[in-house]
Amino acid sequence: MITITLPDSNTLEFPARTTCMEVAQSIAKSLAKNAIAADLDNQLHDLSFPIEKNCKMNIIKREDDRALELIRHDAAHVMAEAVQKLFPGTQVTIGPAIENGFYYDFYREEPFSVEDLPKIEKKMRQIIEKNQPFTREIWSRSEAIEFFKNKGEHFKVELIEDLPKDETITIYRQGEWLDLCRGPHMPSTNHIGSAFKLTKVAGAYWRGDSNKPMLSRIYGTAWRTQEELDAHLHQLEEAEKRDHRKVGKEMELFHFQDEAPGQVFWHHKGWIIYTELLAYMRRKVRNHNYIEVNTPQMLDSRFWEASGHWDKYRENMFIINDDSKVEKETNPYALKPMSCPGNAQLYNYGVKSYRDLPIRMAEFGRVFRQEASGARHGLMRVQAFTQDDAHIFCSDDQLEDEVIAMCDLIKEVYTDLGMAKNIVINFSTRPEERIGSDKDWDRAEEALQKVLERIGMKWVLNAGDGAFYAPKLDFILTDAIGREWQCGTIQVDMNMPTRLEMNYIGENGQRHTPHMIHRAILGSVERFIGVLIEHYAGKLPLWLAPVQVVLATITGDTEGYAYKVKDALIKVGVRAELDIRNEKIGYKVREHSSKKVPIIFVLGKQESSKNSIAIRRLGSQENQTMSMEDAVTAIKNEATPPS
Repeated sequence: MITITLPDSNTLEFPARTTCMEVAQSIAKSLAKNAIAADLDNQLHDLSFPIEKNCKMNIIKREDDRALELIRHDAAHVMAEAVQKLFPGTQVTIGPAIENGFYYDFYREEPFSVEDLPKIEKKMRQIIEKNQPFTREIWSRSEAIEFFKNKGEHFKVELIEDLPKDETITIYRQGEWLDLCRGPHMPSTNHIGSAFKLTKVAGAYWRGDSNKPMLSRIYGTAWRTQEELDAHLHQLEEAEKRDHRKVGKEMELFHFQDEAPGQVFWHHKGWIIYTELLAYMRRKVRNHNYIEVNTPQMLDSRFWEASGHWDKYRENMFIINDDSKVEKETNPYALKPMSCPGNAQLYNYGVKSYRDLPIRMAEFGRVFRQEASGARHGLMRVQAFTQDDAHIFCSDDQLEDEVIAMCDLIKEVYTDLGMAKNIVINFSTRPEERIGSDKDWDRAEEALQKVLERIGMKWVLNAGDGAFYAPKLDFILTDAIGREWQCGTIQVDMNMPTRLEMNYIGENGQRHTPHMIHRAILGSVERFIGVLIEHYAGKLPLWLAPVQVVLATITGDTEGYAYKVKDALIKVGVRAELDIRNEKIGYKVREHSSKKVPIIFVLGKQESSKNSIAIRRLGSQENQTMSMEDAVTAIKNEATPPS
């Protein structure tokens, strides 16, 4: 007999190899009717799966969050069947569920296009309506290879041949169609429902290798209800409108070129946003008693070996080997992917006492990381960027309070930037591939656990996703259209201080190893600007807007007054531009509104004669009239940056 523990902690006993469906039926017929899969010890299984050992069990229903993965996986299989029925001779390769949807990679001589998607989607709905059961079969390796060879599915043959020798070969069948798959799947196709849509077509190399065949990748999205699908499609439409690359071009902020892959060409207006954001961050960290430092961008590989990055992170680093040197260096150099080893060298310069701690060391460091061309995405993923790094060196009894102070600082910054709504912290613990002793990891994780209990912020456990050198708290922000962005991070590192021989003289006169806390708030400054642009759809807070006021004249005889108003604005620090072109005022307002200028001063004969201003705000159709002096003072106060 086996014992099954239910979510309410009640237990049931069954003969070994009782199926998940049979357990559901024994609990309640209604439960069995609504069941689509089973969670056994946090692993999903088909309802037909025979249970062979004691376990914790949770029956998954369609309304559960975990159902989404199954719905999307099943939708991918149905899409593959639809494609092969509509386009005979097409080979299917791999088709997983992904965040918010699914995709399948296909091989055919003529790539698919978006015009093919409605036809494929229609066929999918027909297949789903047939309510074909998903059935799992176990085949021998030779049987599977022979079957797919005869079918002309050469990619499947390669997959099977590359599987470990002891791997069980499982096939899932839906009606007459079948595919190589580990599963699990729902009981039948109609559980997918109708809330799905095919969204786009892209190219993808087989197994991500540019030397291998190019495949056609069809993407889709699938949800539990039509309301969820509609909300997601609306979010996609909004995201397209807000795309920072599109908005950045409209606002003339930045561009990229192939000659400098993954590196930003900041235009004047974009650079204003960048420098204003950095100036704000400098004020903020200074107010929280940080010192600012700067370290070299290129370091000897010995530093990276000592820190552990050479073994664990080398493939992401830019290594410099200059064979033209007359005097060969014994060690290669690398552009820094992060600032921690450099900050450690600053700490090690001179003797430190317990009286010196904590040392809060901030660096707006330029870092470089290798990113595949397919992974690069505007400002969101670049190869050269500035990180608002900080490293805090402290004693054991200072550790928790320092982390809490960092959490407070992070919340302050996100509040000032309008991104503090619905912050969630991911508590990421030790990964399998890591450095350091379990004792040090225990201490670091225990410290972060205590911090989370004290600060009262919402958090979730993200087991096994820590950095290779430290557990961490990752701060997840939600933007205006509901998308999540991981930005800030706090990492309690008990490994690098030992590896880099860091110490301080304690109160007892003995040498002690400090704790090293890694901290970033914005993360990549470039990426965070991209997030802000999309969050605000380009309509940035006034203090961050590159052009805060445009003075638009109605007639030519008001130019002198326009210059006078502009000089008054510039004098109080407001970024203002003139538009004295011989164009209609409606045209000027529309043009500057499209460039997301927050305020337009409309200046005509009446305003000039009365020394007044007609103020038009972005998104408003009405003007507000004020005296010139009051308008300048009001905009000056409104444009004052936080902190």
